Amino acid sequence: MSEPRTSVSAMLETAVTALGGATRDGQVQMAEEVGRALADDQHLLVQAGTGTGKSLAYLVPSLLHDKRVVVATATLALQHQLVERDVPRLMEAMKGQEGVDTSYAVLKGRSNYACLHRVREGVPDDQGALVQLPEGSMGQKVLELRAWAEEEAEQGGSGERDNAPRHTEREWRQVSVGHRDCLGAQRCPFGQECFAELAREKAHRSHLVITNHSLLAIDAIEGVPMIPEYDAVVIDEAHELVARVTQAATDELTAPDVERAARRARKYVSTEGASNPADDLADAGEALRDAVTTASPGRFDVLPEHLGDALQLVRDAARACVSGFPKEKPGEGDGDPGRQQAKGSVQDVFAVAERMAADLESDVLWLSEGSERSAPRLCVAPLQVWGQMRDKLLTDKTVVMTSATLMLGGDFASVATSVGLKPSERVVDGGSVPEGEGVLPWRGVDVGSPFDYGRQGILYVARHLPPPGRDGLVKAQLDEIAELVDAADGRTLGLFSSRRAAEAAAEAVRERLPHLTTLAQGDAQLPELAKQFVEDHHTVLFGTLSLWQGLDVPGDTCQLVLIDRIPFPRPDDPLMSARQKAADKAGGNGFMQVAATHAALLMAQGAGRLIRTTTDRGVVAVLDPRLATARYGSFLKASLPPMWTTTDPAVVRQALTRLAASAG
Repeated sequence: MSEPRTSVSAMLETAVTALGGATRDGQVQMAEEVGRALADDQHLLVQAGTGTGKSLAYLVPSLLHDKRVVVATATLALQHQLVERDVPRLMEAMKGQEGVDTSYAVLKGRSNYACLHRVREGVPDDQGALVQLPEGSMGQKVLELRAWAEEEAEQGGSGERDNAPRHTEREWRQVSVGHRDCLGAQRCPFGQECFAELAREKAHRSHLVITNHSLLAIDAIEGVPMIPEYDAVVIDEAHELVARVTQAATDELTAPDVERAARRARKYVSTEGASNPADDLADAGEALRDAVTTASPGRFDVLPEHLGDALQLVRDAARACVSGFPKEKPGEGDGDPGRQQAKGSVQDVFAVAERMAADLESDVLWLSEGSERSAPRLCVAPLQVWGQMRDKLLTDKTVVMTSATLMLGGDFASVATSVGLKPSERVVDGGSVPEGEGVLPWRGVDVGSPFDYGRQGILYVARHLPPPGRDGLVKAQLDEIAELVDAADGRTLGLFSSRRAAEAAAEAVRERLPHLTTLAQGDAQLPELAKQFVEDHHTVLFGTLSLWQGLDVPGDTCQLVLIDRIPFPRPDDPLMSARQKAADKAGGNGFMQVAATHAALLMAQGAGRLIRTTTDRGVVAVLDPRLATARYGSFLKASLPPMWTTTDPAVVRQALTRLAASAG
C-alpha cells in the first residue's frame, strides 16, 4: 500500500489549528481513509455523522493528492458553504505549505452564468427576431440583471446566478443561455469575456474543482465534456447521487415544445419541393398533441401504437428540419443567435423523440397530467443508473462518496449497489483485495458521530395509532400531533408526506393551540419561514420533502421532529414502480430494494434534522405504527441514528415538557 506524500493527519491538524478549531477523532479517521483511498486508487464509501467536520476531512487529502480532484455536491447550500467559507479559509491556512497546490475553481452548468451576448444583444423570440426587453415589471428586473452582469464583467466577477440580484427563473432566462443556445466562444463577439468560458479556463488551471452532481453526471456519464481531466472525485451528499444522475438523464417532450421549435425554424430552413420542413414539424407536433390527448396518464409498460407512431413522425420531421438548415462554411458563420437557438431547439426535439420512439427496455416512459398552465408531458428516464455509473465513472476514476446517511438498514450494501459497486467487491480490513477482470474494489467506513444519540435523542413510535390510510390524517393522528406540540410548547418541525397533510395538521394546531405560532410550507418562502422558526421558539413549522433536506436549525429552536408516515414512494410513481417491478423480475425483493430503501433514506434525513450540535436534545416522533409492527420496521430503524426508543406517549410528553421548561 502506498502512502500519501505528506501525513494527512498532520496536515489536517495544521489546517484546523490555523482555523481556530480542534480536530475530532472521526474527522481524523475520515481524512486518513480518504488519503488512503486516493493513494491506493480504491473507491471509498464513508459515513460521517453531522458535526464530524467532513468537508475538511476530504479537502485536506484532496489538496495533498498529486493530481486534480473534483468535489461534487448535491445542494447549492453546501456548494455555497464550501466556496464562500470552507475552501477559502483552508487555502489561506495551507498557503506556503511545501508541495501543496492551493488553486481551486468553481464550475457550474452554462445556464448558471449570465450570457453577455444575450445581455447586450437581446433575446430571440419564437421567430428569431431579437427582443431587447420584455414588457412590464419583468423588463425592469431584466434591466437590473443586465446592469449587474456588466458590472461583473468590468470588475472581473464570476457572473454566477447565485451572486445576482433577486430574480425569478423566467427573469434569469432573459440573461442566460443553455449549451444548445450558446454561439460558442470562437463565434461569439463577447467570447473573450464570457463568464462560463472564464470559469472553465480557471478550472483547467486549478488543482481542486468544485461542481455539482448534475454537471458531474453530464460530464462522466452522458459523455459531454464539461470538466477538465481529473483523477479522482469526492462526492459529498452522496445519498442524493442516484436521484441527481437520474434527473440529469431524464428527458421531457410536449406538443408545444415541438410546435415552438417549428416556429423558430421556419424562417431559417430552406424549402425544396412543395413543403417547408418546419411546417412538417408543426404538423407532427399536432399529431403528438392528438396522441397524448387520447393516452392515459401514467407509466407505459408497452408504448401505445398511436403514441409510438406520433413520436416517429416527430423524430423524422425533426431530422428533416435539422437537415434543412443551411450549412455554414468554416470561418464564415455569422453567429446568428436566432438561427443557433432555432437549430438547437429542433435538435433537442429530435434527440428526445428518437429516444422515446425507440421504446428501450432500459428506459421508463410515462405521461404526466397537464394543468391549466401546462400541457401534458411525456417523460423518459433510465430504469437504473448503476450500470452507467460503474462503466463510465467508477471504472475510470477513483471515487470517494460521503454523507451522514450511507448505511441503510445498518449496512452499506443498498447504497453501494445503487451506485454500481458490488457487495462482493468490498474490501474488509484484514481481508484480501478481490481480484479479477472488471472487479472494482471498494471500502466502506463509518467514522461515527460526535453526538451521543442515546443520551441526546428519543425515538418515539406511536404504536397505538391506526396505520395511515389514503384519506389523509385522521382524528387520532391530529390529536397526537396537538398533544406532542403542546408538550414541546412549540419548537416543532413537522415533516409530512404531502402538502395536504401538512396543511391539515397546521390548521388543527392553530385551532387547538392558538397561543403558538404555526407556520405551513407555502405561507412564505422557505428562508423567511426558517428565519421566523429560529427567532421564535414557540413556533411550529410544518412542511414536506424540501424541509427534510433544506433546514438546519440547531439549539432549542427544534426539540421535536414529527414524521407523519413512513415515506414510501407513491404506488403510482412511474419510475419507482418500474424499478420495483424490475427488481422483482430479476429475482430480488423489489419492495425492500426500492421502496424500503427510499423510505429509509428519507427517514434518516428527516430524523437528522433534530440533533445538530453536541448540546441539542429532543424527540423524533413517528406517527406510523408500522415502524414498530411491520417486518421491515427493523430495517428502517437500523437506518436511523441510534436514539433511545419508546412507544409510550406519556413518557414522551413528560420528556418534551421537561425540555421545554429547561429551554425557557
